Amino acid sequence: MTIVDWGYINARMRGMKSRLLDRKSLDTLILQPDIESLFGELEKTPYKDEIVEAKGKYSGIPSLEYALRKNLVKTFRKVRLFSEKEEAEIYIQIFLERWDVQNIKTLIRGKNIHIANEEIFDCLVPVGELDDPTLSELVRQPDVRSVIDLLATFRISWAIPLTKSYPDFAKNGDLGRLENALDKFYYEESLQKIQGSDPNKERIRRILGIEIDLINMKTVLRMIRDHVNPDEAKGFLVPGGLEFDEKKLARYLTASSVEDALRQMTVSRYQFLANLPESAVKDRKISVIEKELERFLIVQGIKEFSGDPLSVASLIGYFWAKYNEITNIRIISRFKTADLPIEHLREELIYV
Repeated sequence: MTIVDWGYINARMRGMKSRLLDRKSLDTLILQPDIESLFGELEKTPYKDEIVEAKGKYSGIPSLEYALRKNLVKTFRKVRLFSEKEEAEIYIQIFLERWDVQNIKTLIRGKNIHIANEEIFDCLVPVGELDDPTLSELVRQPDVRSVIDLLATFRISWAIPLTKSYPDFAKNGDLGRLENALDKFYYEESLQKIQGSDPNKERIRRILGIEIDLINMKTVLRMIRDHVNPDEAKGFLVPGGLEFDEKKLARYLTASSVEDALRQMTVSRYQFLANLPESAVKDRKISVIEKELERFLIVQGIKEFSGDPLSVASLIGYFWAKYNEITNIRIISRFKTADLPIEHLREELIYV
């Protein structure tokens, strides 16, 4: 295996991190009175080139989404260029492949409800295995089945779980079965790539394990809320979590209520769930709970920046910091178009 210069990679990642928007910059965006003013402020940031290009093609939220997509693609392609040594490439590939998963979910959702091809394509982020030409061909397919068939024709591995789970989807129309199959495949393949006792692999496994825990927690809470039979619900759980094994998750699925399940889950590293607003728990507001789980994951990812500088830590930290920045900009833009109070907006943002 080629020796990776983690010191060089760490220096590059910290340099890129210094160009992310800090809290003061986000506060400036928050204070803008409308979407046009928000664009004007973003033109003073590293998003300038993408914003200028986007304004020549679209307007409003579609313009911003185009700019954010272009910036994300440019940023992660840049990361790949200086992370091409074998070991580092494995780690960055795992993180970028989540966009393959998200892109395929976007494609099949759009095809399932007959969204226009242009609208679907504008939501895709070609930074993983699925590049622009491949995504363009997939978007042209008439339906979900055709998308899966083309993935198989291209010998793209994402076709494997989709082909296996398609009969269930065809039988009951539940798109969640296809999406769940993609998630399971992604995490199974990712964990397979990082087996062993190497410290870098252990760091990656920890973050992936937390992600899997949170996915399963969300699944458990939704299944209990919707009164799904525990035996059926087990089929939607993703193996490989850090804290919750199959036995624990099966027990949570038999909880008498969302409140009861949360109480059991807090006896773990996820103790912060005990501080959720009482109203959210009693009223079974799963979206509020999911927001806190997302916040926890982002914080855990960004904390990796304080890890060993001669390791994969800075790659992990930057990935989550960039993801959080773009998520925050999207939240700000939507609040501006809806003309909602600034106090509510600040509550939605994740400052790290």
